[in-house]
Amino acid sequence: MVMMPLPDSRTEPDGSAVIRVLSYNVRSMRDDTAALARVIRACRPDLVFVQEAPRFFRWRKAAARLAASTDLVILSGGATAAGPLLLCSLRATVERTEDVLLPLTPGLHRRGFATAVVRIAGTRIGLLSCHLSLQREERLAQADLLLERLDAMQVPAAIAAGDLNEGPDGRAFKRLEGRLQDCRAVRPWGGEHTFSPDDPRRRIDAVFATEGIEVLGCGVPSGLAGITDADLRAATDHLPVLAALRVPALSTTARRA
Repeated sequence: MVMMPLPDSRTEPDGSAVIRVLSYNVRSMRDDTAALARVIRACRPDLVFVQEAPRFFRWRKAAARLAASTDLVILSGGATAAGPLLLCSLRATVERTEDVLLPLTPGLHRRGFATAVVRIAGTRIGLLSCHLSLQREERLAQADLLLERLDAMQVPAAIAAGDLNEGPDGRAFKRLEGRLQDCRAVRPWGGEHTFSPDDPRRRIDAVFATEGIEVLGCGVPSGLAGITDADLRAATDHLPVLAALRVPALSTTARRA
């Protein structure tokens, strides 16, 4: 059954921007990359928050292939952010980017953030793609660092998305939800659970937005036109999360600043 679509990307008469945001753990593109590209293209995103992007041999070429196959461009991240990656459409104007490596706990996997500030329809938006730790205490500390990083961007609107490795009942998830909107909880749309594709029972992938951003819908795009269950299972070991958000227009004073 084909679900009702989310609003299309557009600039409203008042200057606000409706944008489509996708969060997707791609498991280093070790699975069916053609299916992965089909899923991403069908979502028609303006911004893609990738986790587990290729990090080793020829990782830049692999990231470039993903961007080219989905009609997107690379913003930041990849191996230099320990896996998180940001892609965008040509609708976004890039102001700055930064790849952030988080403190390393001996014996655990290195983690990082891919971050950027872009302008869409004149509004500055901070972006952060994350993949939090498997270890509970480190995960909570990384959630705090994520919030600090968003504050440091000094932007009127910000979006963080990624694989949190825990559900809404987890401490790190709740820490983020205490400061940001959990877009799925605010305006449910599509499916809920993101792991694993064969038998999804856990919601461990999420899109968060700062207050002032209007959530128009958020969830797993199973049943969206152009997306098949076969492609979702073949593309990677997570299901994607798609959100439609309305970002308010900047005031005239803010534009001049």
